Amino acid sequence: MRPTTASPCITTNRIAASRDFYQTYFSARLTFDCGWYISLELGQGLSLQFMEPQQGQPVCNTEGLTYNLCVEDVDGEYRRITSAGLAAALPIEDHPWGDRGFAVKDPNGVLLYIYSNREPAPEYKPFVIPRVPHDG
Repeated sequence: MRPTTASPCITTNRIAASRDFYQTYFSARLTFDCGWYISLELGQGLSLQFMEPQQGQPVCNTEGLTYNLCVEDVDGEYRRITSAGLAAALPIEDHPWGDRGFAVKDPNGVLLYIYSNREPAPEYKPFVIPRVPHDG
């Protein structure tokens, strides 16, 4: 597998405090915010996400670290990984927020979320924060 990006996602009940901390002290730029999930850009190719557990949502990691790995062909990676004998912790499926993905756990219990980007469903499009060009 050759991910195109990799970023940590921390499961927490402190979304607002996390957002404010990274925006205030690290000049992070908010790129997605639906209330229970935020994505912050820290620089070219560097991002950090925070997710609040959602009732009824299948989440294998109720607190701690999930590592997000964006790949070109998520279906191919799913076939490769599961045929090699690794069980999926979350099944492969399309998600309305704009990706198709699945998850596995490493030997330490870290959830590895492997995904490819997709067009978000209409109800999630308002949460995508467009990049504003600036004079540099």
